[in-house]
Amino acid sequence: MKVIPIINYILAALIFVCYSYQLIYMAVPFIKKKKPYEQSELHKYAVLIAARNEEAVIARLIESIHDQTYPSELVEIFVVADNCTDDTAARARAAGATVWERFDDRQVGKGYAIDFLLQKIGELYPENPFDGYFIFDADNLLDENYISEMNKSFSNGNRIITSYRNSKNYGKNWISAGTALWFLWESQYMNRSRMLLGTSCAVSGTGFLVHRDIIEKSGGWKYFLLTEDIEFSIHNIVNGEKIAYCESAVIYDEQPVRFSQSWNQRMRWAKGNMQVSQKYGARMARSIFKSFSNYDMSMTVSVAIILATFSVFVNLIGIGYELILHGNAILVVRALWESLYKAYFMFYLLGLITTITEWKKIYCSAVKKILYTFTFPLFMFTYVPNTFAAVFAKVEWKKIEHKESMSLNDVREHFI
Repeated sequence: MKVIPIINYILAALIFVCYSYQLIYMAVPFIKKKKPYEQSELHKYAVLIAARNEEAVIARLIESIHDQTYPSELVEIFVVADNCTDDTAARARAAGATVWERFDDRQVGKGYAIDFLLQKIGELYPENPFDGYFIFDADNLLDENYISEMNKSFSNGNRIITSYRNSKNYGKNWISAGTALWFLWESQYMNRSRMLLGTSCAVSGTGFLVHRDIIEKSGGWKYFLLTEDIEFSIHNIVNGEKIAYCESAVIYDEQPVRFSQSWNQRMRWAKGNMQVSQKYGARMARSIFKSFSNYDMSMTVSVAIILATFSVFVNLIGIGYELILHGNAILVVRALWESLYKAYFMFYLLGLITTITEWKKIYCSAVKKILYTFTFPLFMFTYVPNTFAAVFAKVEWKKIEHKESMSLNDVREHFI
């Protein structure tokens, strides 16, 4: 059955055509340099943190916010302890945050928690003294200059700004390193390149700043899909907003170390992207010739899922057909193997380049840094069955357990 290998070759060619622009993205940071910011002015910010059973890590995040070089009187920290059954609320209050507790087993998820928090802040400050809102996850840590660097970008007219996403547990194992290396690549070779080329970046989960006008225009935080960050990004991009990237603002977060947790997390991402595609796909498609950002987001959110699902479906049919009719699936498996080793080499190069350029920012031993460039492609391969499964599975929000109670100094000294 030669049709299956032919389809695989066609799919490979289609993927190259759709995503070849990302090769340009990989080259841009080596060719083009960012322009320095003009002199910045001070702004008042609210920090929003949605936390569910995060007693182990919440105080560390608040501590890193208090330790900022930015004037502390211009930063207010607000936490929503969302459906918590532990001491998250008490520990956040003890660390110096204003805390509200929320209990709602019907509207579950970060989007609902952030919207609740904004409502409470509006009641507490009806005059709204805040120029912008930072949104962090409870497991985050901030570089000392994080807010100062983001403020420079904000002062230069950027209304939505995402930041450099690093990891505080990169060296735990190949799973945490896989996710962390992906986010490093996304930061420096997707968002950084987009910023340098003047197109829109995308918010990735945590570590971003939103202008007050954006929040007020939406009437709060009205993004409740499984990937509320992608929904927020796409909503603003299709409505003409441009998301900026601040590479000098570094945030650290904790990645899953168990494959089951990573699988569930990525199932939510895949299903959430499908929801976003269903909601915004038509609008993005109509605008791909008007704005490159819409083409870029279409490729990132929609087309990748379609191609991955179709590829798995076709190969499963081919293998099954050959086994049932001929008792031999060698031709299909051979074509599949050829695609896999080519993909392995591509992902290895991607991980290797990222590891080399970000070497000093990756906090683990040199041996592990090198080792995880080889396991990175294997980690990326698991996205394919994961995405395929998400098409048919009922996916709900599940908490990722965070245990890494580390200070910023702990992260920087953590090489074991």
